[in-house]
Amino acid sequence: MREQADLTLDQVSKLSGVSRAMLSKVERGEKSPTIGVAKRIAHALDTSFSTLVGDEGASRRAFALVRKNQRQVFRDAETGFERYLLSPVMAGMPVEVVLHHLPPKVSTGKLPPYPAGVTKHVLASQGRIVVGIDNVETVLEEGDSLYFEADVEHWFENKSSRSVEYYLVISAAQLFPRRNDTAS
Repeated sequence: MREQADLTLDQVSKLSGVSRAMLSKVERGEKSPTIGVAKRIAHALDTSFSTLVGDEGASRRAFALVRKNQRQVFRDAETGFERYLLSPVMAGMPVEVVLHHLPPKVSTGKLPPYPAGVTKHVLASQGRIVVGIDNVETVLEEGDSLYFEADVEHWFENKSSRSVEYYLVISAAQLFPRRNDTAS
């Protein structure tokens, strides 16, 4: 994706705030990024996290089924965080539905702001989750939901001794248009 965007490692490093060495190791498959690093790389490449770790060539279809055993899964080896993409990966899809599992005492770390117009809906489905938005923490009890505009730094944290689970609906008019798609 970096090469398709005609970007150097140095350019992606400056755009993402991720070191050139780390980017090189990730590209070669020598290192698995944390969720925060992966999101920063995706944003630097003007793409969604799901597209970065999934099928970048997926085209839009009128019908798409995602079976449980076919879900795209991201696991952060350092923290045990798991992200399951529940919706299909399709170019220009305006909504993504994801399920997150956070082990006890684990945080996603601060995630980079999304482009203006991207929103997140959070539903705490199991346990208590802390959602940090622009340095303000909100506690969601099981069954609570929260909506926020995701154009600010944010994070998700499990401060309890039990695993938590929450759903995210990420929405935008068009998620992450490619640079050359927005040119007039």
